[in-house]
Amino acid sequence: MSQYSFKQSTKSVQYSSGSNAGGGYQCGVGGGFGGDGGFGGGAGYGAGFGAGGYEGGAGGFGGGGYGGGAGFGGGAGFGGGAGFGGGAGFGGGAGFGGGAGFGGGAGFGGGPSGGLHMVSEKETMQNLNDRLASYLDKVNALEAANAELERKIKEWYDKQKPSTTTGEGAKDYSKYYKDIEDLKAKIIAASKENAALLLQCDNARLAADDFKQKYESELHLRQTVEADINGLRRVMDELNLAKTDLDSQFQGLTEELASLKKNHEDEVKGVQVTEAGKVKVEMNAAPSNDLTKRLNDMRAQYEDLAKKNRQELENKFNAATGPVKEKIKEDVKEDTTVKTQISDLKRSLQALEIELQSLLAMKKSLELQLAETEGRFCMKLSVLQENIASIEQHLEQLRAESECQKDEYDQLLEMKTKLENEIKTYQSLLDKLGYGRS
Repeated sequence: MSQYSFKQSTKSVQYSSGSNAGGGYQCGVGGGFGGDGGFGGGAGYGAGFGAGGYEGGAGGFGGGGYGGGAGFGGGAGFGGGAGFGGGAGFGGGAGFGGGAGFGGGAGFGGGPSGGLHMVSEKETMQNLNDRLASYLDKVNALEAANAELERKIKEWYDKQKPSTTTGEGAKDYSKYYKDIEDLKAKIIAASKENAALLLQCDNARLAADDFKQKYESELHLRQTVEADINGLRRVMDELNLAKTDLDSQFQGLTEELASLKKNHEDEVKGVQVTEAGKVKVEMNAAPSNDLTKRLNDMRAQYEDLAKKNRQELENKFNAATGPVKEKIKEDVKEDTTVKTQISDLKRSLQALEIELQSLLAMKKSLELQLAETEGRFCMKLSVLQENIASIEQHLEQLRAESECQKDEYDQLLEMKTKLENEIKTYQSLLDKLGYGRS
């Protein structure tokens, strides 16, 4: 008749058998995960078979057992003093994770010396029982913690995925997408406007350069015309000097003519006086008309000569001053035209300078506005980039933590598998020894 009881709350497993000289079996668990050890350590199952009879040396089922130390066997063999009970048995050394594992002082005791082995076996089995219960508690606690972590990770991923999550506290970044699109559209519009303004500035600069070239050409033409005018003025001064000289010559000739006329009149008067005296003297003689005729002829001759000289002088003066007067008239007319053109060019230049100054001021204002807009958008983009970088860093941290937890979970799962395999091996050994569950 066999009895088997397992109590996790009291951390004890009791197995007793009515046969085999009332020997008892108790087992426990050593350490947990990575701590005080797994299976192994202490004395295990060891006993000889029989209470007498076959005599022989020590040795039951062999030397080293499962995990180190002495195996099945140990103390007395067939025909020895002790029955079930002997040296070290199942396990030895360090087990899974270090420290002592399954093991105890004595094995299955029996025969005449069974009482001494029973105390040691009970203590060992009680220790093993406590350690196994502690291990199971730790396994359950770790499974609960793992489930809690998986739940938290799932909740966090649900919160970080607002498009596929409807849970509370989920962050929605869709409004930032709209702001980003608006900012991109504004930046593109500002870039286009800036390009258009730059094109206008270039066109204005080209127009200003063109007008500057025209101004320089007109200025050169004006300087040339002014040089020609100065040359014509010198010619005009020379002509004025020549005219003055001719006027002085004409005045001299006029005075000479007047002097000749006066002298002629004086001579005529003298001749008339002389002739009058002669007439008076010769009044009694026959009268003569030759003197009057001769005087009239001389007068006509001198008048013709004076008229001819005057006409020649006038013709010479007109011939000398005519081209000069025509050239002076043309130069004055051209000078007036050039002055009008220069005035128009000056007005055009002033208008262009005013327009250029207004365009430069507009360009400067637009550049300042563009710089301010770019700075504002850069600040917003930097804030968004910092937020994105923080979120990515948080995601990387969570990924790393999830990877670490996954590795720990894999290690725990592997450890659990190994422990289950060892428990199965332990149970199979118990079954082979005939101490299985009944």
